Amino acid sequence: MTAALRPADHTPDGADPDLAQDVGARLRAIPDFPEPGVVFKDFTPLLLDPPLRDRVVADVVRRRRGTVDVVIGVEARGFILGAIIAHELGVGFVPVRKEGKLPAATHAVSYTLEYGSATIELHTDAVRPGERVLVVDDVLATGGTAAATVDLVRQCGGEAVAVEVVLELGFLNGRSKLTGTPVHALLTD
Repeated sequence: MTAALRPADHTPDGADPDLAQDVGARLRAIPDFPEPGVVFKDFTPLLLDPPLRDRVVADVVRRRRGTVDVVIGVEARGFILGAIIAHELGVGFVPVRKEGKLPAATHAVSYTLEYGSATIELHTDAVRPGERVLVVDDVLATGGTAAATVDLVRQCGGEAVAVEVVLELGFLNGRSKLTGTPVHALLTD
């Protein structure tokens, strides 16, 4: 684990005590990506380690079993863990995509992020009114993407019960945009 990464939001009951350290050791920092001055936190090495990936999924499933009806994965890395988590929870999976990528009627939200702006969409019928939704992504940075996703869930009439991420870039204070929605990060930087 790099010196800056530290465990975040650790839940002691049944938690894997070494998980944060093991995941931190697998993440890598890519300087000047996608543009100069941005340090991209890449979690793809975690995906190459099936036992470690399974431990991350088990950690989320332990906390969320019986509390959600559907999992949303945010494009694109949130698709990977989100789909696995949905499978393990025995609930449906819904992708939140970049603008113009979904074929049916959508709700859309535009937002700013640390290096630009974006619009994401969700099919209008993807979440039914009253459904409890877990939002999954790899990194929480400025909070724009997560807050936009929570907004999309609410537009459908659903309830975003939590946001789960592998890494939170705490210095960007993205959590502040998610008032009223619990956030769990395995690591913080």
